[in-house]
Amino acid sequence: MTVIKKSMEINAPVNEVFTYFARPEHMADQFPENMGLNVVPVEVKNGFGVGTIFRINGDFDGKRLEWDCETIEYIPLKKIVAKMIEGPFKRWQIAVTFDELGERKSNVTLEVDYDMPMGPLGGFLDKVKLSKIAERGMENGLLRVKALLEGTGSIPVYITLDAYRHIIKEKMEMNCSVSEAIVKIIKDRQEALAKTA
Repeated sequence: MTVIKKSMEINAPVNEVFTYFARPEHMADQFPENMGLNVVPVEVKNGFGVGTIFRINGDFDGKRLEWDCETIEYIPLKKIVAKMIEGPFKRWQIAVTFDELGERKSNVTLEVDYDMPMGPLGGFLDKVKLSKIAERGMENGLLRVKALLEGTGSIPVYITLDAYRHIIKEKMEMNCSVSEAIVKIIKDRQEALAKTA
């Protein structure tokens, strides 16, 4: 069994940091493009909360891996936990915890707990190579998220940080999901245009 834990302070409100991590597909943005990592929601429940199932696949050091995960814990602005329900590992679980350090400062901690297949051989390969790759990947991923949410990186969903923050604000005021907020903003704009036409 291997546990890798990494934390990082991010100069952004905890609700923005949590909202970013609450979408499982954003996990893919944290890894280098050459991994070809994809995270696809398969079944969304409770606004990406408990019961949501998503599929992860990518190239891990020349080996193509794919597994399905389920969100098993979802505490808004505090914690998200997902575990593998089908895939190549004996065990794979990720926990993301959030701490508000101030109005515009948060701490995010990623903890991955996994057990490789192939008995002692898998454990040996993990110790000499794979755990180091995973540790570097987690650290680089947190740096990418930090740059993104602090406005020094690019938004992977092709919107500006300013637009993303506006959507987060609207989401909080409307008490709905990000997707619902976007749809409402577009509909309101269309209705306003229709009235002037």
